[in-house]
Amino acid sequence: MTRAPDCLTCRHFFVTWDKRYPRGCRIFEIKSRELPSLVVLRSTGRRCPSYERSPRVDRA
Repeated sequence: MTRAPDCLTCRHFFVTWDKRYPRGCRIFEIKSRELPSLVVLRSTGRRCPSYERSPRVDRA
């Protein structure tokens, strides 16, 4: 298995208001306790195909 990309640097990642499922992905419409890329990796056995580095990360 390969490493999942870091969702915290992805443009599709968001933080939800749901305390039970605090992390989300806009592309896959996932809300989970863990990083969405790990859910995708576990479900498909492949790295997240929709990862895009967020422009906000480069500004910081």
